[in-house]
Order: sequence, then structure tokens, then C-alpha cells
Amino acid sequence: MDRKGTTLSEHDLQIDAQLAELAGSFQFLLGVSPTNADHFRDEFVAGKLTEPDFDYRPLAIDPAELKRRLARIDVSQVEDSTLGSLLRAKHHEIELQLDMLEARCTEDFLTLSIELYGAITPTLRRQAEGVLQAVSAPSPKQNVLNAHEFLDMACDELNRYRAEAPGIDVDAEIRDDVVGVMVSGNMLLIGADLTVTGQRAYALLQHEVGTHLVTQINGADQPITCLGTGLAGYDETQEGLAVLAEIACAGLTTARLRQLAGRVLTAHRRVHGASFVEAFQALLDDGFQSRGAFITTMRAYRAGGMTKDAIYLRGLVDLLGHLRNGGPLELLWRGKFALEDLPHIEDLAERGILRPALVRPHYLEDPKSTTRLVEAARVTDLTALTQGAA
Repeated sequence: MDRKGTTLSEHDLQIDAQLAELAGSFQFLLGVSPTNADHFRDEFVAGKLTEPDFDYRPLAIDPAELKRRLARIDVSQVEDSTLGSLLRAKHHEIELQLDMLEARCTEDFLTLSIELYGAITPTLRRQAEGVLQAVSAPSPKQNVLNAHEFLDMACDELNRYRAEAPGIDVDAEIRDDVVGVMVSGNMLLIGADLTVTGQRAYALLQHEVGTHLVTQINGADQPITCLGTGLAGYDETQEGLAVLAEIACAGLTTARLRQLAGRVLTAHRRVHGASFVEAFQALLDDGFQSRGAFITTMRAYRAGGMTKDAIYLRGLVDLLGHLRNGGPLELLWRGKFALEDLPHIEDLAERGILRPALVRPHYLEDPKSTTRLVEAARVTDLTALTQGAA
């Protein structure tokens, strides 16, 4: 029987909490990220092009045991129909992630990745190709920040959020086993070798902190615990929302837009059997610098073939369409969920089950941010999104 009241039963909340606890018990992205990527990057930059043999950290969990625990969480017994739909999808996603951890560096990994993140459609591929054809590669910039300088910026930003919402549990650290910047749970992880231009640093901060950590903070404050750890399919909308943040703060550069397009095409090449060296060389042919080309290729080829990077551009396109059709963004900051689940989230909000956002992204403090998003929503040609930024 469907039950839609203004509160959720303890029974339903317990199932939600069990799923969230299990989802938070393993670090999926760290589990499929190489630990020796820096070594091969240096070789590729030096022109030594060989198929890399990546190493991966030992799993801190037993995927088979977690799958047994997952099977004991009976999401079919959730009483609230809206929550039940969300939790059934999350249950399936966790199972897929655990299957992928078991299948690291096997042929099955790529197949599971496509099931988890979706196929790369011909339309998305043509959009990516159009970006690279129309947007010229920029000249390298001289003003570059290192990992410690970016960490200082991140800590200042996190302290601002702590002042707005005392007691929130977020932090940042530099890691030797991370490439670039990523959020894992409530932590901002910064690769020790990170370099980022001064022009891009604030936009990267709003991408990672102003989107990924803000939605984690707000989701963790909700009665539905999975909104903090992330409901099924949240990655695509999260990454699209994070790129929207870059647009809102005038930080989507031509180099960044080309990077997003290059990620789509590199994932496509992996799916269709190109070797690592072939995919890397294709990026060089498209005007990418060797360091960035290596990182993009590594991300698509890690663990057997990771198609996640195609969701950045796809998520952005979907959210621009949402804005173009008059859709609001406010609910999207309340937690981590997929755009397609917005009707379920609206239902929960209208019933008074969800709380207002505890914090909002700081880039919204700039009145021009809304104008930039409105203008971006009108764009039908992705190459116009950078507004001439280098």
C-alpha cells in the first residue's frame, strides 16, 4: 500500500540508513584509481609511449561480503512509495559498484561501467567533436598554483561554510595517491602534484566545494541519509551542476570546455577498443598538451575502462535544458540525486519531509552569477559557453 504522509516511518528511515551506511563503507573512486599514475605520466610526457601497467590500492573491504549484506537489506519493504522508488534504484547501484570493484582490470569492468554510467550516444559524441573542431587550444598560462596554495584556498572556503553552519563535518587534505582534485564523502582530496592556473582555481573550488561538498553538507542534514551519500545516478547531475558553477563564476575556460569534450571522445575510444597509446595520441592530435592528455586517457582506461567522464558534458547539457525549460536549481542543492529523480524530491519537499538547504554555494553571492546562468541556458551551441574566456 502506498503511504504518503508528512513524515517517514522509522521502518523506512532504518532501511535508508542501512543503505547509506553500506554505501559509505567503501570508497569506490579511490578503489578504481591507479596509485602509480604519476610514474607513467612522466614517461608519457617524456615521449616514452607504452601501454601502462597501473597498480591499484588493495581493497579495504570484501565486495562479496558487502553484497551479502546488501542482499539482506529488503528495499521492497519500504512503505513510502516515493522513498521506495529511490532506495530500490540505490540498492541496484551499490550492487553494480561492488561488481565493478570485484571486476577491476577484467573485461567485465567496462561492461559494468557502461551499465552504471550510461552509453555514449552519437549525439553526445557529435557535440564533443563539435567543441574540439570549433574551439582552439589555448596557449599555456604562466600563473599557476600548486597543491599547497590550492589547499589554502580550499581551507579558507571551508571555514566560511563552517561559520555559516557550525558543526559541519568537512575537511581537505593533500594526498600522494590522488591525481588532480576529487571529493570522497566529506573530504576534499588534492593530489600532491596538482597545478592549476590562477584563472581556473576559483572555478575549481566552486566545482568541488561549492557543489560536491555543499550538497554533501545539505544532504547529510536531511532525514533521508542517502541524500548525503548520494542516491542512484547522482554523479551525472552533480558533475553537470558543478560545471554550471564554473559558468556562474565565469570560470569555464576554453581549455576546460575542450577538456570535457576530450573526456567524452576518450571514453568513446575506450569503448570501441582503441589502445591507451592510440587514445593518448588522438588527444595530442586534437591539440591537447601531453600532461593533460595523459590524465584524460588514464581516467578513461583505469581499472579496465571507466566511462564516468562522459557524464560531465552530458550532465551539463541536461541541466542547461532544465534551465531553458524554466526548471529551478534550488532543490538540487539539498542533496545528491539525479535530475530524473527531481519529481520524487519535489514530492518529498512539498510534503515537508525535506529540510531547506543548510548552506548555499558562495558563487551565488555574486549577482552576475544568475545572469550568467540565464544566458547559458539560452545557448544552443556549446562553444558559446566560455564567452571568449581563454
